[in-house]
Parts: sequence; structure tokens; C-alpha cells
Amino acid sequence: MSTVEEVAGWVDEARAVVVLTGAGISTDSGIADFRGPNGVWTKDPKAERMAHISVYMDDPDVRKRSWRNRVEHPAWQAQPNRGHAAIVELERRGKLHTLITQNVDGLHQAAGSDPDLVVEMHGTVHEVMCMACDERAPMERALARVRAGEEDPPCRSCGGILKSATVSFGQNLDPNDIERAERAALECDLMLCVGSTLTVYPVAEVPYVASASGAKVVVINAEPTAFDERADAVLRGQIGDLLPKVVNG
Repeated sequence: MSTVEEVAGWVDEARAVVVLTGAGISTDSGIADFRGPNGVWTKDPKAERMAHISVYMDDPDVRKRSWRNRVEHPAWQAQPNRGHAAIVELERRGKLHTLITQNVDGLHQAAGSDPDLVVEMHGTVHEVMCMACDERAPMERALARVRAGEEDPPCRSCGGILKSATVSFGQNLDPNDIERAERAALECDLMLCVGSTLTVYPVAEVPYVASASGAKVVVINAEPTAFDERADAVLRGQIGDLLPKVVNG
């Protein structure tokens, strides 16, 4: 197994680093992951059902519960942690090609990552979208209506169903985001897969594309991932401890 020092050397030598992040990087900020030992869906399997677009669209009670959850979402109080800061440092060093994230919490941008380098594959909780007319608006506007008593606020433009601008199961990812992620995987010479189980497709294909193109792929995660056997290095432990050491040497 490769050491932190060896991977730090790869970062020093790299020309273009792509970082792929999942929910595990935000757990130190107080946002629970989904599939880990203390994950949201591990503790409450029924909660995963709410993440399916067909269920959300067809069941008003699910939408009402979803809105209550959004009001209480930990992302509104969360602050970036040392893992997020390490990626900003990687950018400052001129190493970062692209930051691909499965997270919807916006903590990368809050930490100082250039929004132009961030590809939010699964959308963002900071915006709301209408499922009928595609209008988007700041999430806070909808949350204010929920706090004022609207349990399932409709779109004010057309009366359609509103949901967070995140990608639910059953929805397609933005083709432009997929194209950007694939292009980044082809162009990088080092990929750091951080805090992701690498089981959700099509994002889980990205490290395979990078590896097949000749890039080294490093997995940094507290738990085993689907890519461990293929990875050039696996660093197991707390992301907030490991990633700064990998970036700063």
C-alpha cells in the first residue's frame, strides 16, 4: 500500500490534478453521508425512497416531508473543513485541473474554490427549480414560504411542483456536466477520489476513464470503495487529516 508521502510526491510531480469528491469530505462539517456506517440511508432506509423523483412527484406527503427536511438541512449552518481547504490549496499551487463533486452542499465554493473549476454533478441545494417550467430561484425564497406555513409551496410563475435543484434517482445528469467530467478525466495525470464510495453511476465511471488514459488514481476514504482494487494507491482514514498532508507534502 502506498504511503501519504508517496502520494504527496505524485501531487508534486503532477501537471493536472482532478479531484472527485463525495459525501465523505463533508462529514467533518456536520453533514452526514448516505451509505456510510452512520449514513442517512443506513440509519433510515425509508429516507432513500424520498430521493426517487417518481415518488417525490406522485406523493404530496413525501414532498411535505422533503420540505421540512430542507428547512432543517445541516448545509445552512455547515462550514468548510480542512479537506475543502486542502483542495483550495491545490488550486492555489496551480495543480487543480477540475473539481468534480457529487455533493450538493456548496462547501467547496464556500471554502474558496473557483466556481468555474467546480462541476456539481448532482446539482445544488442552494437553488430551487420548477419541474414544470424549469424556472430556478434561490432556495431561501422557498424555505421562507415553508417557514410561513406553506407545506408544499408551488411555483409562483406556473403553479408547478418545486424541488431542490439536485439530481434525484430517476433524473438524468446534465449532459454538459458529464462531458466536462469525462474530458477532465482524459486530460489529467493524477486523480484524487475523496470521500466517495464510487458506486453511483455515471460518476463512478470517471476514475476508470482516468486510469485507462494513463493517470494515477488515488482513493482517499474512511471506508472501502468499489475502486480500491484498481487504484494506484488507497489511503484509509479521516479525510481532514489525510488530504492536507497529501496536498502540502
